[in-house]
Amino acid sequence: MAVSNIKAVFSCEPEKVWGIVTSLTNYAWRSDISKIEVQESGKEFTEYTKDGYATHFKITVFEPYERYEFDMENENIKGHWAGVFSYSNGQTTIDFAENVTAKKFFMKPFVKSYLKKQQVSYLTDLKKKVGM
Repeated sequence: MAVSNIKAVFSCEPEKVWGIVTSLTNYAWRSDISKIEVQESGKEFTEYTKDGYATHFKITVFEPYERYEFDMENENIKGHWAGVFSYSNGQTTIDFAENVTAKKFFMKPFVKSYLKKQQVSYLTDLKKKVGM
């Protein structure tokens, strides 16, 4: 099991960051995603990388402007992602954590570095989208 965490502070209201992070239709800002397919319930979705690699997500917690969580799975990994949003003195803080298990034994040594790379890429894209 690998755990990775990333935090950041944005000089804006939490509604702005929350809206960007949780939108399943406005994802063009993400450099790693080619499309997102949302299931009818709106609580499950599949993201596709630029190479067409699919990861399925099931939303488990949706507390507007405070907490967003989902389970995720693809052929290589299975895990959980939790995002905590807080606001104070005109700044929104995000704290995103992933807990992932490799499904294939040979991938176990690489999961933590892969997660960290994905988180840094996501945060870089998010900062650009927010306007930082």
